[in-house]
Amino acid sequence: MVPTATRTRAKRGEGEKLRDEILVAAERLLGEAGSKDGVSIRAIADACGVTPPAIYMHFADKDQLFLEVCSVRFREMDAWIGEAASKAPDEPLESLRVMGEAYIRFGVEHPEAYRLLMMTLHEGRIDEEGMEAGRDAFMHLVQAVDRCVKAGALGDADPYETSLILWSGIHGLTSLFISFPNFQWGDKPELIDHLMDVMIEGLLSV
Repeated sequence: MVPTATRTRAKRGEGEKLRDEILVAAERLLGEAGSKDGVSIRAIADACGVTPPAIYMHFADKDQLFLEVCSVRFREMDAWIGEAASKAPDEPLESLRVMGEAYIRFGVEHPEAYRLLMMTLHEGRIDEEGMEAGRDAFMHLVQAVDRCVKAGALGDADPYETSLILWSGIHGLTSLFISFPNFQWGDKPELIDHLMDVMIEGLLSV
């Protein structure tokens, strides 16, 4: 048997570096396995060149480790969408459109991260402890819809329910782009724009 490569003892201040390496390895292995049940702590340790106890110095268990992986990516996605919205015209519906388009672009440009967040079974809730980043990302969408309602652009629509409808639509197209990359999608930006037209016009007609 070929011995597993090990790393030298971390110097003072290198603990955070190892923690980041663990998160990267866990995300990669999760993407390959398709579920956290297919990834062991030993496999993550081997990928980082450490022993399993080194993993437990940073994370209490595998659930906490993968929860943190998801939180990191949720924060990244939320920041990506927020940056796009900050550059949008100061009009509620247009800002909402930009957020939807940015969401899809994030998924297409970061397919592995999106699979981890949105195409992997999560047995907990988005609002459970440790998933604050996921809850915050969704609530930013709710707030954007609420601004549209208060501006009189969406009538008396319920912001939460409307956000669920919008999320379902943009997630559907994003996951299709990722699952079927070789499908004849045609002009993707035009398709994304059309989807946002259909959803927003549909909401306006209710």
